[in-house]
Amino acid sequence: MASTTYDMIVIGAGPGGYVAAIRGAQLGLKVAIVEREHMGGICLNWGCIPTKAMLRSSEVFHLMHRAKEFGLKADGIGYDLDAVVKRSRGVAKQLSGGVAHLMKKNKVTVVMGEATLPAKGKVSVKTDKGVEELESKHIILATGARARELPGLEADGDLVWTYKHALMPSRMPKKLLVIGSGAIGIEFASFYNTLGAETTVVEVMERILPVEDAEISAFAKKAFTKQKMKIMEKAMVKQLDRGKGKVTAHIEVGGKVEQQEFDTVISAVGIVGNVEGLGLEALGVKIDRTHVVTDEYCRTGVDGLYAIGDIAGAPWLAHKASHEGVMVAELIAGGHPHPVKPESIAGCTYCHPQVASVGLTEAKAKEKGYAVKVGRFPFIGNGKAIALGEPEGMIKTVFDAKTGELLGAHMVGAEVTELIQGYVVGRQLETTEEDLMNTVFPHPTLSEMMHESVLDAYDRVIHI
Repeated sequence: MASTTYDMIVIGAGPGGYVAAIRGAQLGLKVAIVEREHMGGICLNWGCIPTKAMLRSSEVFHLMHRAKEFGLKADGIGYDLDAVVKRSRGVAKQLSGGVAHLMKKNKVTVVMGEATLPAKGKVSVKTDKGVEELESKHIILATGARARELPGLEADGDLVWTYKHALMPSRMPKKLLVIGSGAIGIEFASFYNTLGAETTVVEVMERILPVEDAEISAFAKKAFTKQKMKIMEKAMVKQLDRGKGKVTAHIEVGGKVEQQEFDTVISAVGIVGNVEGLGLEALGVKIDRTHVVTDEYCRTGVDGLYAIGDIAGAPWLAHKASHEGVMVAELIAGGHPHPVKPESIAGCTYCHPQVASVGLTEAKAKEKGYAVKVGRFPFIGNGKAIALGEPEGMIKTVFDAKTGELLGAHMVGAEVTELIQGYVVGRQLETTEEDLMNTVFPHPTLSEMMHESVLDAYDRVIHI
């Protein structure tokens, strides 16, 4: 069978894959992209976007219950879960269609089907019409990841859900158990708890949101507990006994196992890379715990083969994948891009209150041998936060005491997933405390707290 030759082939049309394809096309390369399921991948269809649409619904629902605080009247407040889900799916569909349009606009060839790599530089795609053979000196793996399932805790779509089931619920949980308190687990816990589910979160590590700064985790835990969420840390779900309409969870905490009943369980215990069935082992690709091992430029060690996004390991973030896609496309086109720096990529969790961070936590900075200066500023000291009715939150900054380098920034509170980018830009530009202190922040804004947190690190804070 004759094959078609391209300058670059991308396998997977998630954020990293489709962005790589677009950037390659912009640089004059002949590009093909292979996708087995949805344009836009997990992020647009089953992850970042639809979850944010659902969380927005729960946020508005929460605000409606607070109408009286704002001098407003709202009677008979309720929700239609099917309508919430329908809106979420509509948003995802709109964006997925937008990706298809971008492929067409940039003259990227789209091949829908299951890809394998039978030999170096070759891609075989099983489509509805048969097998299509493609060739290229440069192939980018962007196949993403899927939910990790633990033995005995596997999802069944009825009583035990993964994120996909949680995005298209067949019913509203009354008593919900969420296993895992990373971004995915906490976002679903926040959504369902806000809509009235009696929610318990079990985390095996010593604190929830374990990748975040310890103070931020503690603040978030206090806020969730105030919302009547039950948090169990240093705890492990050992077994799930499934019955008719109920699940009995065996939870080990403090050396003892206790049994609790739930009608729904959401498993959010991490992800595994989609590395199977591609033929990677035969090509000599090194795989470590379901993720492809790469260098800083996403090269796999097999000439002309790259891996980006979730398949290439942490941090498992769509914006990291997109940036890697651009970098690799530019590398293939003969450019000299800078490698992506994982420590300068922000992490965002869209629960209520929101959590966001970039760089080193205070503990990690000290662990690395830095002498640090730490600043903190509470939302209660900010006029805009009080006017918004969102006085609970905190911004924390960590600086190198010797050089003034911004080592990390950590936030919890309203709209911090938007605010964090200010510090991300600061780190990219290698800003110091002096640059930030001399920057004029507009008033009244939440961003003023970013300024005050820096001032606090150097004993110059004004409003507390």
